[in-house]
Amino acid sequence: MSKLVDNPALAFRLARAIVSDIALYNPEKVKEGITNDNIFELLAEELTEGREHFYSRVIPELPDKDNMYDRAVVDVMIKQAGNIESSIW
Repeated sequence: MSKLVDNPALAFRLARAIVSDIALYNPEKVKEGITNDNIFELLAEELTEGREHFYSRVIPELPDKDNMYDRAVVDVMIKQAGNIESSIW
């Protein structure tokens, strides 16, 4: 097993990579979720699995790890979908 990440900057990079993979493998769900303003419901299973994977790779005491993963979702998935027509913009 690999060493757990204890550096916040590296942990954030890991969170962004995990979320990026979720978006990459689910482009239609991302588009539909942004369009209909229900992305978190549509990707609930994938985002939960991603969060669990993230938690399994970082030290339990990592400060702000909950917000770190949530920020990665917004930075990677939501902001990059800004070109999709939606009432949320």
